[in-house]
Amino acid sequence: MSCFSFLKVMMVLFNLAIALGGAALLGIGIWVSVDSTSFVNLFGPLSSNVLQFVNVGYLLIAIGAVLFALGFLGCCGAQKESKCLLITFFSIILIIFIIEVAAAVVALVYTSVAETILQGTVTQALKKDYGKNKEVTDIWNKTMEELECCGLMNYTDFNNSYYLDHYRQYPPFCCKNNTDCNAELAHMANITGCFPKLLSKIRSNAGVVGGVAAGICLLEIAAMAVAMYLYCRLDEK
Repeated sequence: MSCFSFLKVMMVLFNLAIALGGAALLGIGIWVSVDSTSFVNLFGPLSSNVLQFVNVGYLLIAIGAVLFALGFLGCCGAQKESKCLLITFFSIILIIFIIEVAAAVVALVYTSVAETILQGTVTQALKKDYGKNKEVTDIWNKTMEELECCGLMNYTDFNNSYYLDHYRQYPPFCCKNNTDCNAELAHMANITGCFPKLLSKIRSNAGVVGGVAAGICLLEIAAMAVAMYLYCRLDEK
């Protein structure tokens, strides 16, 4: 088998797997969007909290559609030896790659700015809705319970909202689950905020995330190289 034939077969199989994976995600996304109750019943209460933060159904539909289209283009382009499909596949992968690199650069340069904006936005939402909006309260309670944290930065996030509305009491999570959580006990408990804990978890897994990202980038570069090789070799046939 020649190098061209081998790469053609590998291109077809690789993109067929991508297309099937995309179709699976697309189907799951449609299911979640149409029948979210069954999804919650199957995967438990935690999935309900996730659905409240992000519309998982539409996200899965978008990702699945992109992957399916990408896999279809690469698979058909290699199988039919279509220069048009191959160059389209190459262009889409290149655009995705450039966006990923740009996003990584922006994330590195503006991390502190993004953290400051996020703190300000989430803190305002916490002060406005915690203890008043049941869904928001349930999500925060679950988060504070699982991470053993209090507020976004610390117990003072509740000073001008929940604390005043609940007879000068903080949520029990701010006092190691003590229901009588006044200012003195909250100060003595000194429970860390959820934001620093989340950042700590993210940073502790930064190596894994970086490795996965690097692997994805290498796959994209390899896919572009193979697509371009097949595209150029078609001129010689």
